[in-house]
Amino acid sequence: MVPLALATTVYRAKWLQSYAVLMASMLIDIDHLLADPIYDPSRCSVGFHPLHTLLPIVVYAVLLLHPKSRIIGLGLCIHILLDSMDCYVTNGVWYV
Repeated sequence: MVPLALATTVYRAKWLQSYAVLMASMLIDIDHLLADPIYDPSRCSVGFHPLHTLLPIVVYAVLLLHPKSRIIGLGLCIHILLDSMDCYVTNGVWYV
C-alpha cells in the first residue's frame, strides 16, 4: 500500500513505472533465503539479514542524493523503515 500511495501521489506523471521500481525494491528480501530458518516471526530483519544491515542502509540513503537513483533509494529506505516498524510492533525493538 505504501509504494502505491507514494507512486500515485508523488510520481503521478509516471506512477506505474515508479510503482514498479518501488515494488522491485522489495527484492532485497532475497537475503532472507540465507537464514535458517528462512522465516522466523520473532526475528527482526533489520540488523540480521545482510542487505538489512548498517552499511547497505547507508548506501540506500546515499542513493537518495542523485535524481536518477532517488526512486530506488526511496523504495529501499521505505522498505527498511517498514521492516523497522515491524520489529517494533512484533518485538518492541526500534531499529533506525
